Amino acid sequence: MKKAILTLAVCAATFNYGSAEDAWTVDSQTEWQDAIAESSNLEFTDGMAAPTESTATLQSKLKSFAEKRSASSLTVSQSAVWENWQPAGNLGPANLRDAPVMLRLGPSNYWMFGRYGGAPKKKNASAKPKFVAEAATLDGFDMPLKTTPFKNQFDAPGGLQPRQGGYHAWQSKDMVNWVHHGSITHKQGKWMTTAEYADGKAYFYYDFPNDQDPHVFVDDDLFDGVPGDNKGMAYYDPSHGSDCAIIRDLDGKFHLILEDWSPINAQTHAWDSPLAAHAVSPDGVRDFQALAAPVDERTKPTGKTGKYKHPHWVKENPERFKTPVAEYEIHKPEQNAYGDWAAISIGGQYYLFCDFDPAEGKTMSVGWFTSPTIDGPFKWCGNVGKGHPDPDIMFAEGQFYLATQQKVDFVSPGPWVESVEVRVGVDTNNDGEVNQWSDWSAVKETYDYVPGFAKQVAKTPASLDLSSLPDGYGFQFEVKVTDSTENVSKPILDAITLSFQD
Repeated sequence: MKKAILTLAVCAATFNYGSAEDAWTVDSQTEWQDAIAESSNLEFTDGMAAPTESTATLQSKLKSFAEKRSASSLTVSQSAVWENWQPAGNLGPANLRDAPVMLRLGPSNYWMFGRYGGAPKKKNASAKPKFVAEAATLDGFDMPLKTTPFKNQFDAPGGLQPRQGGYHAWQSKDMVNWVHHGSITHKQGKWMTTAEYADGKAYFYYDFPNDQDPHVFVDDDLFDGVPGDNKGMAYYDPSHGSDCAIIRDLDGKFHLILEDWSPINAQTHAWDSPLAAHAVSPDGVRDFQALAAPVDERTKPTGKTGKYKHPHWVKENPERFKTPVAEYEIHKPEQNAYGDWAAISIGGQYYLFCDFDPAEGKTMSVGWFTSPTIDGPFKWCGNVGKGHPDPDIMFAEGQFYLATQQKVDFVSPGPWVESVEVRVGVDTNNDGEVNQWSDWSAVKETYDYVPGFAKQVAKTPASLDLSSLPDGYGFQFEVKVTDSTENVSKPILDAITLSFQD
């Protein structure tokens, strides 16, 4: 892959400001244009600067003041599109089946949930001795463990309890070794879609019947191999679809993101839709209130109505569903479809991961949208992988894990694309030229846990401390960006902010 190098360098052109300001920010399309003296191999669109060749340069203007100022920091932000993904084989337990669900409950405390599958059949299995479990120990686990037929997997006491036909729980300290703790839902909860954690309790959401109305188990003991308290229906979905995601905002409110099948024949579109619904609750169990659609990629309605059938509704819950037939409003032209939602927030930037079933009939993959607020609207970012994914996303071990029900999953260091070096120059004697530069320094965003939240990730911006620079009448910055990834991502600059002391 071509590597991009972007340099913001010294230029004699200047901005002159008579009054002090807290910061010089280059963010909007106009601000980028006003800050640039010369550039090559750069494309400036939508308020961002993206390299178009393997190398690119930009010369910034010197910003001058009538009085001396003290610079405090230079902060660089990149596009939130987040295409920085690498394939990672199959994450999690080898015998985890169906759509994976994940929760990070703190440092070195990671959980995956799925249906329990047996060991794959091998040729000449009858000639091999039958597996016999033995006692085992594993760093970080102070409970008796048993070996299993699966590599790097162990059974805890809860994992030896009778299976109940629903989802099971596995725990890891390192995302390599997994300890099985047994059932967390019974058979009715076999269509589990998402999970959250709050105040010592896990919230497991499942559709009943399939693709209908989120229900919830609340469990305060993930180790006992026994499902928690089945609270029943959490939200009556006025449309069809569900396959919801759940995420708590930093105020503690629970947000559901659901499929809304009202504008599409979901049966012929992988049971997904161009329209998503949004509901919020104070406790995640009841009193969900519908909000505006976070994703709406519908085409033009025709005013005509179509019908489709669902194979599970009547079979699984005949008391509520007397017919498998549902209606939808026909739209033209053909629509992209999204669904099986999963959610995460990084420094307040929200991401929704999903199935992506394109209108032109190409293979399915994982897609994702982003918004600076959970209320949206969310903007399309991109896609990765092949096959029907049913994805989930988790921050663990300093990086992000994107798990699917396919054989290939993905990992990412985060939305930030390496690498960025910066320095700042200062005009100390008001002669219109830089007289002293800071040293070149590498900067990058870093990420960490938010205590008490499973799906909120803290972000420390990519910033250079300039407190050692002398005061000056003018300031200028240089940035070197090198694309060191082997994926489709590239370092797209969203904004640069030079901050000053009061």
